[in-house]
Amino acid sequence: MTPLIAEFIGTALLVLLGNGVVANVLLNKTKGQNSGLIVIAFGWAMAVFIGVFSVAAISGAHLNPAVTIALAVAGKFAWNDVTGYIIAQMLGGMAGALVMWLMYRKHFESTEDSDLKLAVFCTGPAIRSLPGNLVSEIVATFVLVFAILSMVSPKMSLGAMDALPVALLVLGIGVSLGGTTGYAMSPARDLGPRIMHALLPISGKRNSDWGYAWVPVVGSITGAVLAALAHGIH
Repeated sequence: MTPLIAEFIGTALLVLLGNGVVANVLLNKTKGQNSGLIVIAFGWAMAVFIGVFSVAAISGAHLNPAVTIALAVAGKFAWNDVTGYIIAQMLGGMAGALVMWLMYRKHFESTEDSDLKLAVFCTGPAIRSLPGNLVSEIVATFVLVFAILSMVSPKMSLGAMDALPVALLVLGIGVSLGGTTGYAMSPARDLGPRIMHALLPISGKRNSDWGYAWVPVVGSITGAVLAALAHGIH
């Protein structure tokens, strides 16, 4: 398996399981309907654990364009490889969202609320205030990436890091900082599935909220770069 295929598969697993737990909580007639934010946060943490554990030895398990860019800024990843990794991650996010939709298709059909259907695919603000929402994404991603960089020795790649600390990190961010925007922290996790929401023939869907779509993209990349710079100073 090549690193690019590994990034595709790892990101697809992450989004399949992460968006899958959101579908299980939000959609009608599921076994986990209305089980709440804690279940979502735990599910996303396990999604990260499985994605990272599965491909870390092959690609380093970035699984996130913001992480890839931050590692390049920090001098821990070659800039020449950044574009390929990001493309693989975005395609993986789209593939994971597609499989999730296929699994939960009947539950999408049983759910009337179009906002909930969108929320299964991508994040949205609890209170819509784009400057504040942007700050939320910057802060959450800063915490994610600064902690990741702190876990990685200068002589190690991201793949040498155990998956469990990263999962616990995502769980902590989810329960502490996830209440404002849903803590996207990754274009592959948010923009990739949002594109699939727009393309798929989802029963009773609404628009894909493109007016907000830039927030998790710009916020996550900005937060990641700031974390890389801060870690360099540190």
